[in-house]
Amino acid sequence: MTELAIGQEVPDFTLPAAGGEEVTLSSYRGRKVILYFYPKDMTPACTDEACSFRDSYHILEAKGAAVLGVSPDPVKSHRKFKDKYELPFLLLSDEDHKVSELYGVWQLKKMYGREYMGIVRSTFLIDEEGKLLKEWRKVRVKGHTEDILSAL
Repeated sequence: MTELAIGQEVPDFTLPAAGGEEVTLSSYRGRKVILYFYPKDMTPACTDEACSFRDSYHILEAKGAAVLGVSPDPVKSHRKFKDKYELPFLLLSDEDHKVSELYGVWQLKKMYGREYMGIVRSTFLIDEEGKLLKEWRKVRVKGHTEDILSAL
């Protein structure tokens, strides 16, 4: 698992987005970025999290932050998810989970006695210079957006 340290420059990456464009993290220099990793489109907790970001989007933007969501779902799934819930931010597809591994969120998970690899819900607040300001790992969705707003 990759360990990121507060104040350290975060790993750069380029991933495909729901709109078909390629998105590079470093192109957001000069702006704060809320980079959140979630397990799967259309699942209850992931939908709640995305809708919470959607509902606070204008406040986050007013504070100078861009929101980027990342999951291993394909672009086609992201498009449906984005359209169904009218998400105003980009969803990025990390199908080979290389970016998730760079950020240390691709981990062994256990559910109902079954072990499998997947994304551990996590959020990274990145400053205007591409350095890690704050991280939240093993996120509980309820109240999470408020925590991010407080950190901004």
